[in-house]
Amino acid sequence: MLKLEDITYSVAGRTLVENASVTIPEGHKVGLVGRNGTGKTTLFKVIYGEMPLEGGAVSLPKRARIGGISQEVPSSETNLIDTVLAADTERASLLAESDTAKDPNRIAEIQMRLSDIDAWSAEARAASILRGLGFDPEAQLKPCSAFSGGWRMRVALAAVLFSQPDLLLLDEPTNYLDLEGALWLEHYLARYPHTVIIVSHDRGLLNRAVGGILHLEDKKLTFYQGNYDTFAATRSARLLAAESEAAKQDARRAHLQKFVDRFRATASKAVQAQSRLKMIAKMQPITTPQEAALKRFTFPKPEELSPPIINIENGAVGYGGTPILSKLDLRIDQDDRIALLGKNGEGKSTLSKLLSGRLNVQVGDMVCSSKLRIGYFAQHQVDELFIDETPLEHVQRLRPSETPARLRARLGGFGIGVEQADTQVSRLSGGQKARLSLMLATIDAPHLLILDEPTNHLDIESREALVEALTAYSGAVILVSHDMHLLGLVADRLWLVSGGRVTPYEGDLESYRKFLLQREAPVKDKKAAKAAPKKASQERIKELRSEVRKSEERLEKLQVMEKKLTAKLADPAMYAPERAKEYEVFQKKYGELRQALERAEELWLKAQDKLEKAQS
Repeated sequence: MLKLEDITYSVAGRTLVENASVTIPEGHKVGLVGRNGTGKTTLFKVIYGEMPLEGGAVSLPKRARIGGISQEVPSSETNLIDTVLAADTERASLLAESDTAKDPNRIAEIQMRLSDIDAWSAEARAASILRGLGFDPEAQLKPCSAFSGGWRMRVALAAVLFSQPDLLLLDEPTNYLDLEGALWLEHYLARYPHTVIIVSHDRGLLNRAVGGILHLEDKKLTFYQGNYDTFAATRSARLLAAESEAAKQDARRAHLQKFVDRFRATASKAVQAQSRLKMIAKMQPITTPQEAALKRFTFPKPEELSPPIINIENGAVGYGGTPILSKLDLRIDQDDRIALLGKNGEGKSTLSKLLSGRLNVQVGDMVCSSKLRIGYFAQHQVDELFIDETPLEHVQRLRPSETPARLRARLGGFGIGVEQADTQVSRLSGGQKARLSLMLATIDAPHLLILDEPTNHLDIESREALVEALTAYSGAVILVSHDMHLLGLVADRLWLVSGGRVTPYEGDLESYRKFLLQREAPVKDKKAAKAAPKKASQERIKELRSEVRKSEERLEKLQVMEKKLTAKLADPAMYAPERAKEYEVFQKKYGELRQALERAEELWLKAQDKLEKAQS
């Protein structure tokens, strides 16, 4: 159980939370939400003990372990699987001690604890988590240095999930995941055995993986039972009720004030006027929760082109003469809303670059409308802005002949106000940078807008504004996103990028989600039907053989120690009167060793039994 009792903390003299209290029961999955800048990430630092409190207290059960991702995995030469295994420090410590321990009693304790924490299946569990986050068996054996920062963040996430802390704190964990990884994480967190608090703007994650919402607003913490949709409905009703009460109070105050103004100077009414002034002073103002302003996006409207705007026949695209995608037969019309599905590395980015003109077809034909304008937004572009320039200077470079008023109006259409327009990009929030990048991508009123993870830096209100803007937009949209809420509301066609092909996906997003969680492709014939379970069975047998081998090694080590103790106790000199205490010690060790042997034999027999059943 996590308890926050009357906590108060500030950053740079600004109070973020004041006298806030909340209790999170053991095992609850909670989404922490609130506008950007309200102090959600700082709250995590408070719970970690990295940030001092000005008042109140944070309490957790003794020995409770807190885990989260503070930074990416270093670029080391250690492979991914070993990096993740090392995150379980207790297991690593026990295994190291088991190689040097000589006391039979301690050896028994170590083996019992290793059994309790399921240490012998750890490698299989670590591999499963890495696989869920997008690392195939071959990638898991590569060193961390072989991967980019974003992929190493996935390794860091895998490591903290594997270590299974009692309190798991995750700050925007889906920002560096694709749709497949995000859906796997949802499913994993829903079954996580301990307490989880997630800072996220991903509505799908907050609806499917959590059972409570912790809302940070107006320096207070309010806990709501249920998922995000339940929270939104409950809060909306509370806002309406508060607004209604505030309106009634304003009317009552105005009525009293009117009497005071009318009769203040009248001697016969002076007492009554004073009485009403006191009543006004005693009225506690009803403040409605501060609403996040819905800063809308305003996409410029392109002229209509004759369909299709892009047509590809028997095309292939790749790098250096090697095709990544081939046999492409694709058509895009101006009213299309298409979501690209498929794992990372299958070619979604390659297809986006082809459609945006950044790559040419290697073979086949690609015909584009002669007047076609294309806008392209990729998540890395947010990091490619000129950090020492202002948003106004960015747009001036593209529209040098326009007046400052017109340029500011353009920025205002994307929620970048007067103050932010003159602020250096380095001082803007991630959401403000994303809005600027979106404005730059759409400034030419594109007929086709390609968006690669556009929501990573946007809060929930801004994501809803983006949905509205894309719905009203009169151009075609190609979407790559892990946000299923966005895809579900915007996309009306699904393309699956897999196996070097791009094909229409006939199901809906929910069926694709179920397909991913099954972790198996649908089998289309008897031969494939037999192959899929056979492969899974072989992997299970491999894991069980490893468990049997480790059980045998543990048993052999204890048997060697038994021989040494037996030889010691067989020495006649041991029974001399002056060695009575020494004999008593060795006799006790022998009894403890026998217990450890019995336990080790039991574990070995269980492992053998599991292996025989799997093989049969």
